[in-house]
Amino acid sequence: MPNVNDKGKWVFIVNPVAGSGYGLSQVDKIKEMISRLSLEADIVFTERRGHASELSAKYADNGYRYIIAVGGDGTFSEVATPLVSNRNIITGQIPGGTANGVNELAGFPERYTEKEWETFFKADAVSMDVGVCNDRSFFFTGIGIGFDVQVAENFNRAREINPGKKQNYLWIVLKTILFYKEKKMVLKSDGKTVEAGCFMNTVSNGARTYAKTFLLTPGAIANDGLLDICSIKSLSVPGRIKLLLNVPKGKHLKDRNVHYFRTPELSAEFPERVPYHADGEISYAQSFKLGVMPEGLNLIYNPLGNHHFNLRQED
Repeated sequence: MPNVNDKGKWVFIVNPVAGSGYGLSQVDKIKEMISRLSLEADIVFTERRGHASELSAKYADNGYRYIIAVGGDGTFSEVATPLVSNRNIITGQIPGGTANGVNELAGFPERYTEKEWETFFKADAVSMDVGVCNDRSFFFTGIGIGFDVQVAENFNRAREINPGKKQNYLWIVLKTILFYKEKKMVLKSDGKTVEAGCFMNTVSNGARTYAKTFLLTPGAIANDGLLDICSIKSLSVPGRIKLLLNVPKGKHLKDRNVHYFRTPELSAEFPERVPYHADGEISYAQSFKLGVMPEGLNLIYNPLGNHHFNLRQED
C-alpha cells in the first residue's frame, strides 16, 4: 500500500458538464476543504473530450501527489489513464457524474456528508487493479457488451433527436427488451471455448452495480487480480424480463442462462463490430482481448465504508 502520510500538492480536475452540472456544484465544497486543511492545491476545468487526460499528465509531470477527478466514471477514466503504473501518485473520484462506479467501489456513498468529505481528504489509499482492453486501453470499473450498451445507445440517440426533451429511461429499456437482437459470440477463457448468442456480457474490474440498480457482478473485488464475468446467453422476451427483475438483488445468478466466473483474462469474438462500453463510454469493436494489470493504480478509499477491496493484515 502506498504511503499517504507525506504532504504533497493536490489538483482537482473538474468536468463542469458532468451530471448535468453536479460536478461543478462540488467546487465550493472542495475550496472550503482546501482552505480548512491549508492544502497546496489547484482546481482546473476540462474543456473538451480528452482534456482531463492532458491535464492529468501535465500535473503528474509537475510533481503533484494527488490528482483527483471530479465527475463521473468517464472523467475518472481520462484522469486515471496517464497515472497507471505511477507508484508516486494517488488519484480518486469525487462523484459528480451520472455513473460514479469508482466512488462506489472505493466505499463512498453517492452523496457526501461532512463525514465523507473528511474521510476523503484523509487520503487513505489502496492499490487497485486496472483492466486492459485489446492491449492498448484501460478500464477501471468494467466493460459491458450487449443489451445494456444497446439501452445506452438508444438513450443517447433519443436525446440527440430531441435534445430539449427529458427522456423516459424505463420506456427505452422496455423497448430495447422487445426489439434487441442478440449477436453470436465466441468466448474463450481458461482454455475453454463457448459459442452462444450474447444477450449481455459484463466484465467487472471491481464494480458490482451498474446504472445504480443492476447488481450484475456482486462478488467483484478491485484488487484480486481477476475479472468477474457475468455472461448471459440468448433469452426470450419473457426470459429477459424475468432475469432483469432478478438482477437488482443478485438473484439472476441462479438462472441457467447465466454463467458467472472469474478469470485473469478472456477473449470474445463477434461476426461484426458491436457496441460496448468501457467505464460508461461507448465504442465499437469486433474482437476483445481483456486482461488485468494487478495493483496498477493508487486510489483514495473509505476504510470504514463498503469498499470492494481485500486488505491484507499488514495494510
